[in-house]
Amino acid sequence: MREDNGMGKGLLVGFLTGAAVGSIIALLFAPKSGKELREDIKNKSQEFMDDAEQYIANAKDKASQLINEGKKKSEKLVAEAKEKVDALLGEAEKILSDAKDKTGHIAESGKIKIEKESERLKSAIKAGMDAYKSEKES
Repeated sequence: MREDNGMGKGLLVGFLTGAAVGSIIALLFAPKSGKELREDIKNKSQEFMDDAEQYIANAKDKASQLINEGKKKSEKLVAEAKEKVDALLGEAEKILSDAKDKTGHIAESGKIKIEKESERLKSAIKAGMDAYKSEKES
């Protein structure tokens, strides 16, 4: 019976020890009260909101930087294109001016040649008429 009593005692001590340890663990892992739980949820949601706001602020800053860089690059490209267009227009005007000068000189020299040939032709016609008249009179 002693053995039974010792075994029963051990069983009772084990049962009470297990219950105490279980109760302590249950208290440690038990859900918090409603007030504490709401406070934790509120704190976590505020942390998430703060993180989201920080992320959005960073994204806005980066977007603003990218936009500014894009504007600067586009302004630079526009300025370079304008310079090139101005240079091309200057060259085109020079070519046109040179072409007008050459055309003017060619037209002037052609006009002079035509006038000389016209005078020569008139002289030849006059000489031919004079020769015809003198032939006819004789």
